Amino acid sequence: MQPLGIISGTINLHGHPLFAALREERVDTDFGPATIFRSSKIVFIARHGKDTHSHIPPHLVNHRANLAAMNSMGIQEVIGVHSTGSLKRRLKPGTLVVPNDYLMPAPGPTVFTNQAVHITPMLSEEVRQKCLQAARECRCLAVDGGVYWQTAGPRLETKAEIAMMSRFADLVGMTMASEAIIAQELGLAFASLCSVDNYGHGLDVKGLTMEKIRWHAQRNSEKISLVLTRILEAKP
Repeated sequence: MQPLGIISGTINLHGHPLFAALREERVDTDFGPATIFRSSKIVFIARHGKDTHSHIPPHLVNHRANLAAMNSMGIQEVIGVHSTGSLKRRLKPGTLVVPNDYLMPAPGPTVFTNQAVHITPMLSEEVRQKCLQAARECRCLAVDGGVYWQTAGPRLETKAEIAMMSRFADLVGMTMASEAIIAQELGLAFASLCSVDNYGHGLDVKGLTMEKIRWHAQRNSEKISLVLTRILEAKP
């Protein structure tokens, strides 16, 4: 069975059975070192690092090294697990979303440093459908489709920014588009499984705090672990 690539961050998957017996390895790439955790079934990367005392903020994550390391492992499919803010009141915290597109107004990363190579950005429909099918089989409701807007981070967004973004997108986060771009440049099929962990700034009358975001992220980690386990069970 071809191992599945999984990248996660705020959604802490360590401790779930699927990730219990992984061995840690350092992989040196042309873009710097990456730390991976692997078994015969998965190659896992904690995008913000495994140590909560040395957290890698979103604007400093080395997406090129992370995806290049997976590419060197022979990975063909990657699922990114992303903590997101909702730009729509109908997408309540606790919801899972499998987006079908993304927006990234700021310049994105690229592995092409010495040549002009143009990709047509897209998420893998095949991997998206695997996520949706697995969610149905686990009886975990997952919304099919939505647009993810990536900001630069590490700060959260202003009320005015959220109001503008909500006209064009459904979710906001700081990492998915970068991972999708690099994965596609390297020939990796990539899709995202998004955890809605908060309303965007201004949509929640009770206010936005990192404590609330982490609380919802932890609750959704159980459902995400079930979905990922089912995807692996269905792999030929």
